[in-house]
Amino acid sequence: MAYYPDWAADAFPPEKVDFGRFDWIDFAFAVPDAQGNLTWDGSDDAPDLLQRLVTRAHQAGKNVKLSVGGWTGSRYFSGAAASPEGRTALASNILAFYQQFNLDGIDIDWEYPAQDGNEGNLVRPDDSANFLAFLQVLRATLPPGAKITAATQTVPFAGPDGDPMGDVSEFARVLDWVLLMNYDTWGSSDAPGPNAPLSDACNNSTQGSASALAALRAWTAAGFPASQLVLGVPSYGYISRSSASLLRTRGMPPRRTGRLGRQRRAGRRKRDAGTPHHLLDLLGAVVDKAKNKLLPPGQTLVTNEDGGTDDGQVQFRELVQQGVLQPDDGTGTIATDAGPDVARSDAVRMSVESAEPRAVFAGTSGFARGWDLCSSTPFLHSDAARQVVAYDDPVSLEMKAQLAREAGMRGVNMFDVHGDTDEWDLADALLRGLGAK
Repeated sequence: MAYYPDWAADAFPPEKVDFGRFDWIDFAFAVPDAQGNLTWDGSDDAPDLLQRLVTRAHQAGKNVKLSVGGWTGSRYFSGAAASPEGRTALASNILAFYQQFNLDGIDIDWEYPAQDGNEGNLVRPDDSANFLAFLQVLRATLPPGAKITAATQTVPFAGPDGDPMGDVSEFARVLDWVLLMNYDTWGSSDAPGPNAPLSDACNNSTQGSASALAALRAWTAAGFPASQLVLGVPSYGYISRSSASLLRTRGMPPRRTGRLGRQRRAGRRKRDAGTPHHLLDLLGAVVDKAKNKLLPPGQTLVTNEDGGTDDGQVQFRELVQQGVLQPDDGTGTIATDAGPDVARSDAVRMSVESAEPRAVFAGTSGFARGWDLCSSTPFLHSDAARQVVAYDDPVSLEMKAQLAREAGMRGVNMFDVHGDTDEWDLADALLRGLGAK
């Protein structure tokens, strides 16, 4: 499974999705308004893209869900779910899209019931109870064969007190599965941490609940079957301006930017060209290019999608394209605390039996690849560039997929499909971990 974001279409049209590797694609995003109508997240060509994606998927015998909400699209969920009339209106409008685009399911990405998300979101203490009531209405509204899923945090839905609910079994009766968004644990920082930990193996993280293993334990303990859990995995990482040579294990609460930040910036590129904010981005890119010229020969800076080098996201494919990662042919750099042997021993210690890692990507152009034993994730660091990039690669993603398989989870879902290489190195690693390749 993977998400297809409409903002990636210029570089990655729907026809490039390899449906031989994916059973389900989530098209992101449709957005509810204050009246419960569905709009798009700023892309005028989203309806055409979705139709093309569905056509391609069905030709291959595969499936498409429409994801509703997202980080910037969750403002009005609370109001819609708060009354019977609002629930019915939103469910009816979702049904209209379901029928119009010949969909196979709906993904509700409310970030987050009874908790703060993006600035301006409406929040009520009884959001989670209202969410359940809405899902029950949606289940009764959609055709019997329609799949209904939800994208969630690594902890169960929040109760009226703001703490994770101890029993979410009623949600399992109306949802086919939930996606555990195990990413964005740390954003950019001068003391960077892992983006998507497999576990808190060192037992010293202040965010011990934010890992794949912790999410699995929390949701199953709250009554949600493992067979209805899907592990979310990232195809991107975070750039940090830092001279650190190790990832942090303790720190401030997570910055919820991540894939959601990518959504915000993608929409801004389409709407805000020429604005002061956009011009500042361009100025920053010019400054960063000047910095690059000061580096020793053969070394470089990693840039985000706006051209910045101090923070922000970077896709795995961009790390390869920018020349700081390359398939390990013996000429790249793998730090002494990194590499296949460490990854395998760590997997055994974590009770996740790892197959022989393949397609290891080594650091180059002044960057060394390190391996964080506490989170089972790689990172790149360069003293000359004063940059650290926390990310996931084929080794770490294969381990996450193995955990999902061994735990009896339904599968994994990558955000997003465009972050992979043209050779599908990440998707193939996930398939190996699932035992499907």
